[in-house]
Amino acid sequence: MVEFKVVLSDQKSGRAYNVDVSGGAANAIIGRRIGEELDAGILGLPGYRMEITGGSDRNGTPAKRNLPLAGRRRILLSGGAGFSPVMEGQRKRKAIRGNEITADFVQINARVTDYGDKSLDEYFAKPASEEKKE
Repeated sequence: MVEFKVVLSDQKSGRAYNVDVSGGAANAIIGRRIGEELDAGILGLPGYRMEITGGSDRNGTPAKRNLPLAGRRRILLSGGAGFSPVMEGQRKRKAIRGNEITADFVQINARVTDYGDKSLDEYFAKPASEEKKE
């Protein structure tokens, strides 16, 4: 069974929320591409829409938006996601995952584009018993 950790970023409040997704909701995300906008109702957030902005697989290999494939490739990078050059002009061949979401992904990064009636803090509020422990 496929499981994802979706990190949902809220631009208004500057906070990020972790959502564990499995089963049918995870299957609805498979096959989507980075940059696609989809309904966040599958995450239990009715009225919200989100845009997929990135992700990584079980080895920590990042996904690149402009690489149109589903698997991993070793490409020559000069900067950006997956490689930070130390010297000016430095390039390096690194493994990068394509922009199509597959079952190999572990983490998916997304941002909120349209907001629903309730705030995200209400959906992700800690129970009273956990607040007393801190």
